[in-house]
Amino acid sequence: MHHLSRPFWGCSTLKPTIPTLVTVFSRCLTTTQRRYATNDTLPNNNARPGSNRRAVTIANDDGRVRWSELSVGEKAARTTQQSFNLGIIALGVVMTGGVAYFLFTDVFSLDSKTSHFNRAVKRIREDPRCLEILGDSKTIRAFGEASWNRWTRNRHIASTVSKDKMGVDHMLMHFNVEGPRNHGVVHMHMIKRPQDEWQYRYLYLDVQQQPRIWLENADKDHNDQRASGKMFGVRWW
Repeated sequence: MHHLSRPFWGCSTLKPTIPTLVTVFSRCLTTTQRRYATNDTLPNNNARPGSNRRAVTIANDDGRVRWSELSVGEKAARTTQQSFNLGIIALGVVMTGGVAYFLFTDVFSLDSKTSHFNRAVKRIREDPRCLEILGDSKTIRAFGEASWNRWTRNRHIASTVSKDKMGVDHMLMHFNVEGPRNHGVVHMHMIKRPQDEWQYRYLYLDVQQQPRIWLENADKDHNDQRASGKMFGVRWW
């Protein structure tokens, strides 16, 4: 039993190494803590003096910081940013309103140029004299200025609107029509007196080597009434 009282031969070699490992581990932990502390305490160039948050500018303002917490310069930055945003919104509203007004006055309104053009084309397609010269009404096409390029035939219809000295509005328009037999040019003149609706002054179709086809001719009707002694449906002599 004498051999059991002896110390184990390897124990003497472990005692010097335990303090060494603890010392190395402590140094590594201290170095890591210092490193993180150094990264967290880096100076923030955008930080507001006397505060840990970043300074609010026009570029980075997201509205999270309360108005009462802003400095004078930051309040000016937020006001500038909001004013710019409101200006963009107002510009968009104005542009949208302008587009809507243009579409209504030139396309959807009953007194728009497009509406008068569509009604004139309908008159051409329903007139037997025009169909005899142009051909089948289902194949008659109407388009703007003539062009050799088939892809550019759907051009803007040539038209003008003006007002004379008497306050009467005048609309002048001409466009091309084409059928399987011939093609021609339609001329239209409409007038609109104050507190009145648009009325035809004339509407006719010209086809080369064919007599002019009148669909409306207010001057001729006026002269015929004068010749027959009638004015406004009343016989004066």
